[in-house]
Amino acid sequence: MSKLVTILNGPNLNLLGKREPEIYGHATLNDVEVDCTKVAAEFGLTCELKQSNIEGELVNMIQACRETSVGIIINPAAYTHTSVAILDALNTFDGPVLEIHISNVHKREEFRHHSFVSKRADASIIGMGVEGYALCMRHMGSLLS
Repeated sequence: MSKLVTILNGPNLNLLGKREPEIYGHATLNDVEVDCTKVAAEFGLTCELKQSNIEGELVNMIQACRETSVGIIINPAAYTHTSVAILDALNTFDGPVLEIHISNVHKREEFRHHSFVSKRADASIIGMGVEGYALCMRHMGSLLS
């Protein structure tokens, strides 16, 4: 198996950099991928960033990771709080899973305080902006070393 880390992003993150910049900032998913690629290389890893607004597509991506990836970094966005299907798919993955949220979900609406994904995640980085992705990649590198 390759040393690929897959970075999965849920709904509306395709609008990163354009959507609510006061919450999410101005960086794009492309910026995130560039930053994570640099950090991954420090650990002899590669990374691939994917995004979908569709829950079932994310489940399919997670299942595909079973054959392609040594780790998953996931920002399920709104599906964090609603998707047992994503949790179930993550539970079929044997490698490390790290959860990332750009904003501090605990300072937002009450419904955002619960995460199904946290039940499977080996660690979570919350509220550190898009810089949290690179921190996740660094931690993933440490876990896989």
